[in-house]
Amino acid sequence: MKTSFRPNLSHFGVFCRDIEKMVSFYQDVFGMVETDRGVGKTFNMKLVFLSGTPGQHHQLVMASGRGPDAPSTVMQLSFKVDEIEHLREARRRALEAGATQMRGLNHGNALSIYFSDIEQNTVEVYIDTPWYITQPHGDPLDLGKSDDEIWAETERACRADPTFMPAEKWSEQFGK
Repeated sequence: MKTSFRPNLSHFGVFCRDIEKMVSFYQDVFGMVETDRGVGKTFNMKLVFLSGTPGQHHQLVMASGRGPDAPSTVMQLSFKVDEIEHLREARRRALEAGATQMRGLNHGNALSIYFSDIEQNTVEVYIDTPWYITQPHGDPLDLGKSDDEIWAETERACRADPTFMPAEKWSEQFGK
C-alpha cells in the first residue's frame, strides 16, 4: 500500500558567529519575535527560536557555533510578502540593519530582492506573480518604478516567453 507522504518545509536553522546580532537583524528587518531560547540538550549549543506568526512556534532557529572564518553554506533564506511595497520596505529595513549586496530580480513568476545579512547569508524577499515561466529566469528589477510599470513589464516579459502560462494552470499540473 502506497501512502500519500508530502511534508511541508516549515522552518530553517542557521549557524551564527554572533547569535545576538543575528537575532536583532531578523527582528529588525522582518519583525520576527523570539519565542524561546536556551542551550540544547541534544544539540549542545545556544539556540534562539524566532517566528513571524503566532500559529508557528518557530520559523527560524539561530544556533551558536559558526566559526569566525567559516563561510556561509546557506544558498538563500526566502521570505514571502504580499505587495511590491513590502519589497521596498524590506529593502529599506535590511539596508538600515546592515545588509549588503542588495539587488532586485524579476523571475517572471516572482519579484525578488536579494541581499546578504550581517553574516553573509543570502536572503530573498519575494512576491508571487500570477504567471509562470520556466526557471531559472532573472531580469533586473527596478523598485524605483511604479507598481503599475513593474506589473506591466513583468506581464510583457512572461507572455513573450514560450513557456508562459497562468500560475493557476501550472499549479493544476503540479504533481501530475
